[in-house]
Order: sequence, then C-alpha cells, then structure tokens
Amino acid sequence: MSTVIHHDALPPQQVCERARLSRDVRFDGLFFTAVTSTRIYCRPVCPAPTPKPRNVTYYPNAAAAEAAGFRPCLRCRPELSPGDGAWRRGDAAVERAIKLIHEGALTDASVEALAARVNLGERQLRRLFVERLGASPVGVHGTRRLLFAKQLLTETDLSITDVAMAAGFGSLRRFNTTFREAYRMAPRELRKRPIAPRGETLVLRLGYRPPYDVQAMLAFLRGRAMPGVEVVDAASYQRVVAPMIAGGAPGWLRVSAWPGDEAALRLELHGIAPLQLQAVVQRVRRMFDLDADPQAIAAALSTDRRMRASLARRPGLRLPSGWDGFEIAVRAIIGQQVSVAAARTVATRVAQRYGTSLAAPVAEGLLHLFPTPDALAEADLESAGLTRARAGTIRTVARALLDGAVDFAPERTLDDFVERWTALPGIGPWTAHYIAMRALSHPDAFPAEDLVLQKTLPNDGTRLTARALRERAEAWRPWRAYAVIHLWHEASNAQARAAA
Repeated sequence: MSTVIHHDALPPQQVCERARLSRDVRFDGLFFTAVTSTRIYCRPVCPAPTPKPRNVTYYPNAAAAEAAGFRPCLRCRPELSPGDGAWRRGDAAVERAIKLIHEGALTDASVEALAARVNLGERQLRRLFVERLGASPVGVHGTRRLLFAKQLLTETDLSITDVAMAAGFGSLRRFNTTFREAYRMAPRELRKRPIAPRGETLVLRLGYRPPYDVQAMLAFLRGRAMPGVEVVDAASYQRVVAPMIAGGAPGWLRVSAWPGDEAALRLELHGIAPLQLQAVVQRVRRMFDLDADPQAIAAALSTDRRMRASLARRPGLRLPSGWDGFEIAVRAIIGQQVSVAAARTVATRVAQRYGTSLAAPVAEGLLHLFPTPDALAEADLESAGLTRARAGTIRTVARALLDGAVDFAPERTLDDFVERWTALPGIGPWTAHYIAMRALSHPDAFPAEDLVLQKTLPNDGTRLTARALRERAEAWRPWRAYAVIHLWHEASNAQARAAA
C-alpha cells in the first residue's frame, strides 16, 4: 500500500491513487508522488513507469516532499506544476501568509515579520504551516525559489549568475551550495545539452489545471485593453512592463497558449531584468488565474441549479485579474455606471495624457506606461473627459495610496480591504469589491450592487435586489467571484446575440 502524509491540503488517499494511476492532469499540483526507492518526487502526470504502491508516499506540495528529503523529478519537472490553489480559498492566516511568500515577503524579511503581518506569533505560524502544508514557511519559500531557478536553468540561456539573482539568492556561491544540498547536483549539471541563445527574449512555460478557456480569458481582456499600454488579439496578450528597479528600462511581455495539447500558457519576456523575473511571472500567474482549482470551484457553485447550467456550458472560465492594482482602481472608478466600451475610451485617454511615454515603442502598439499615483494625485482629469466627481475620486485614491490609507497588501482580508476602501469618498461597495476581484484576484469578492448580475441571475426578465443577490450567493462561498465571471460572460454573449 502507498503511504499518505496526513495534511489538510492533501486529497484523500483513494483520490491520489486514482489520479496517479490515470495521470489525471486535473490533480497536477494538488499533490506529489514521492518514491522511496529512488528518493525522487513527481507530479501525478509523470510519464515515467508507475512505481510499486509500497514505494509511494503522497505529499500535499513540493515543499513537504523536499522537507522529507526527496528531490524533484527531471522528467516531469515539478516546477511546471500549477500552485495548489489553497491560498485562494479564504482569508485565514496561512492563506494570507502564503500569498505574502509568493510576493517575496521572505526574500529580505524574517518569519517573525511575516507572522506579524498576518497577526500571529512566529511559533504559531510555523505550527500552522507544518499542520496545513507539511513544511515550514522558510521551506515553502526555499522550495519555491529553487524550483523557479530549476525552470530558468532548464528553459532559458540565462547565465547561472543571472539565474541565482532571479531566484532571489544574494550570491552565486550561496545559490550553488543551496542547490547542490537540495538536489544533489550542481546547477550547471542541468545544462548537459546546450540551449540555443535567444537574445533578450525568454520563453517560459506556465502550467495550469484544465479546463481552461484561453479564448474567453483573452476576450475579456481584449474588451478592456487600453491601446498603447496593452495589445490583445485573438491569440495573445501583450503589455509594457515598468522597470521595478531604479534606472531600469521598460520591457514587455506576451502571453499565449502553449502549442499543442499541453495544459500551459507560453510567456515571452523581452528586456526584463533578472531581478524582476520572479515578480513578473507571479503577476502573470495571478492575472491569468493559473493556480485555480476548477474542481473545487465547480463543487461549490454547482449546488445552485442556475450556476450548474452555466458551468456545464463554460467549465473553463477563470477570474481575469489586472496587471497593476492602481490601474484597476482607476478603471473601476471610471467604469462606475458606464459601459465597458465607454470606460475603456476614457481610461485610454487618461493613460495617454498622464502615463509615461516611451522614447521608442518596445513593440508594435506598446507606447506608454499607465500613470502612477504620483502622476494623478493632482491631475486635471476633468479635461480628459471625467466628471468632476469621478476625477475627484481618482485623485483621492491616488493620495490615499501615497499616504498608506489604502493599499493592495496581500495580507488584507476581504472585509478589511472593503472597509478601508469604502471609507474613501466616492468608493462604494461595488467599486471596492470590483477592485478586490480584479486587483487582488480575491476569489470571494462579490459586487452585489452590479446591475448586470442582478438582471442576469434570474434569467427571466426580473431583477434581484442587491440584498437578495447577496443572500443567493452565500452558498457559493468562497468562490463568489467565479460566479460573477460566469454571469458577466452570459450577459455579454446575450448582448452579442441581440446585436447580431
């Protein structure tokens, strides 16, 4: 019999067994198979010959497997697995701490500081991590950066020094030592075969769990794309990326479907400094919702007959996020009670007038960066076509971000975030929840005041009140934002049919 390490995040043993034997891609990243005879851990989809059950131990994540002394398989490459999605399921301290780790909180700070940010003691946070994940916070952070380094070593021609910097190591010596201790090989040994030079372009594979509706994701982003900042066509999403390091030059990225049947997106990075790589990849994963668990989401939403029908029609819909929190906040304010097309026109005008123009386009159609809070804190936004009230709200939000009254901190609970934002003049519950949904990718954000949702859910020509809609949505927790996307998608399709 195989062995299961009991943790809250691990599926039941019989589920792990069936998924491993069938190589079920829906469970990729939800658990890992460690083989005691080889001391290697694999993804459930590993194409290697199936090990004997008595040699198999299941772990809930890569960090737990590595903490137990296993090293990653070179064939199935655990670094390509989507995240387990556990951090998306609520506002508990562990989930918020994982979000912070993914944002790099332990790169330059201690576990004590991390614990303080989620209002826990250091010892309590360590205990919760071991109970929930089977690994310490430092172990989760360390495994994450080593696997990222492993992907860069395998898929790019970056120098080993640049890989070390990209993965968050302060020195090449420290990187080499840590990598060898964890994986029993030197970083250079992963490069037995030469990698064709790609110049300034890096190509990375970003895995997800199917089903994933790439076309629906691109269509959502295309309808809201701001010319000059973003270019979205039927096959890809492109945008300018501001330098995160003083004195750096802007780069750009392109996201498209990975060729063939592989459950992954293709990320092309152009002119992105090594120190920015991990943060950029994390933003893309969040923006395209690559770590979602469709089975968990469907299980919650399908208890409602109305949502069950929508899930059956479009099972691969994901939660489209935005690249930058302030950009989403500005667009949310502009979009209050106006159409998506009208909001896009005004947002584009604001970006063109107050954003940073590039000396030369970094790529065709990519001409400027979206303005920062500093640029809009005192801007004459009325001349860009905004009403006095909305222009004043944007200036208020810009100043509030600059002085720290509001933020996009990953440790915020949904209730805390909404309370802080609705304290600002001009920001109501709809705007706060919309920002939480698209800037934080919060899976339970729910703008119940949305007129489209109130009309679309009944599907009989009637309209629910915000209170009735909120009550109906209680059964959908903690995935209410996905119900929003399904209902918006239905409304958009109905509008398109009516216009045809």
